Amino acid sequence: MTQLPPEQRAPREPTGLDWDTILTGDESRPRRDARAGGPSGRESQGGEDPFAQRDHPVAPRTNDPFASDDEVPLTRRERRELEERQSLLEAAPTTGPSEAQRPSRAERRSAAGIDDPGAPTKPKRRGAWGCLIALLVVVALGAGAFFFLQGPISAVIERFQPAADYEGTGSGEVTFMILDGDTGSSIAENLYEEGVVASSEAFYELLLQQEPEPEFHPGAYRLAEKMSAKAALEALEDPANKLENTFVIPEGTATADALSIIAEGAGVPLEQLQAAAAESPQSYGLPAEAQSLEGFLFPATYTVDPALDARGVLQTLVDRQFQALDDAGVAPADRWRTIVLASLIQREAGLRDDYYKVSRVFQNRLDPAQWESGLLQSDATVAYGTGNTHRVSTTDAERADAGNPYNTYVHPGLPVGPISNPGDLAIDAALHPADGTWLFFVTWNLDTGETIFSTTVEEHDAAVAKWLAWMDEHPEYQ
Repeated sequence: MTQLPPEQRAPREPTGLDWDTILTGDESRPRRDARAGGPSGRESQGGEDPFAQRDHPVAPRTNDPFASDDEVPLTRRERRELEERQSLLEAAPTTGPSEAQRPSRAERRSAAGIDDPGAPTKPKRRGAWGCLIALLVVVALGAGAFFFLQGPISAVIERFQPAADYEGTGSGEVTFMILDGDTGSSIAENLYEEGVVASSEAFYELLLQQEPEPEFHPGAYRLAEKMSAKAALEALEDPANKLENTFVIPEGTATADALSIIAEGAGVPLEQLQAAAAESPQSYGLPAEAQSLEGFLFPATYTVDPALDARGVLQTLVDRQFQALDDAGVAPADRWRTIVLASLIQREAGLRDDYYKVSRVFQNRLDPAQWESGLLQSDATVAYGTGNTHRVSTTDAERADAGNPYNTYVHPGLPVGPISNPGDLAIDAALHPADGTWLFFVTWNLDTGETIFSTTVEEHDAAVAKWLAWMDEHPEYQ
């Protein structure tokens, strides 16, 4: 395409919109429109010069899409450009006194509740009360976790810890009895109770590891205190440690059980011992009130002459009880009452100091001024009357049975006779009760023997509730 030389070209008006006219609306101002021609007014050789000055007026441009015939609507592009310019004019900042009062962007966003991510945040400061409350919450949560998890954690620790055990062969001397019918677990428990081993578990676990399984023979054995489980097992298997004609009667043992122990230790047939015990108690020197030898077979370790017969062996034990009463300062006329009360204390008390408190409870109840009914209400006496000498718990029906002469829930005063063979401690407690106003007691922890002593019914009811809760957690005692 050829073009005219520069000197022959007509000057062209810039194409586009006359924004000043459109925006101001002043139609009287000259318009600068390419279609209105340029100032030189030339034509091209091929026809009308597009840049020539026209002799007819050009229709005004309008933004109205429904413009009249006298107005030419803006094209789409022109309309868009117009809108953009109008937006720019509206957004242009103004100057003057009002500018200083205009809120900032951050202030506007804050008033609208919008956080400005670009603005620096101020660290929040906790007050002293907030820190204290947070600390108390942490302490409370820690204490609660310790309280609720203490039991499970202790159980887990105990499960994976080895059983307590001593080292070596021990010291001192202990005469240990194995009775007919004792099992490995009962032997382990008896060894622990008599201070031979550190724990029954250590001995029993060792016992289970033995092949073949050891055989234990009834009788008395010479052991020591604080022996390792291994040393105790070896000593029980060594025939040299078996004592001939020796036996041990534990404190609180009933006469029926004592006869079996004597038979196994002394080698005297049980039938002969039972026949000798059935003879008149007065023939052994017992008080006139006695109906049997119960209470007068002193609990101790005995080594008897092999030549003694059944009656001779029993007389040895009775004489030893008379000696204990004499040593305690009990007159012969007071032997019966002392032995009956001591046998009751022996069966009911657990810990050593409790012997004297239990004695005080029974003696307070025997005082009409403090306990009008005179009922001792001892479960141990009721159980003895049923023929059960190995427990002290009873049922409602047993406590209501008036046909049981030993039932101190029904019959006031001391029971009709002793319910066990008491030792020196129980005899001393019967003679020297502790000072106190207690009328009730309950052994709430059967594992440790802990006992609660009370003066009022309300205090006793609370203690019984504690015992029942403990029993619920230890179904093995039920």
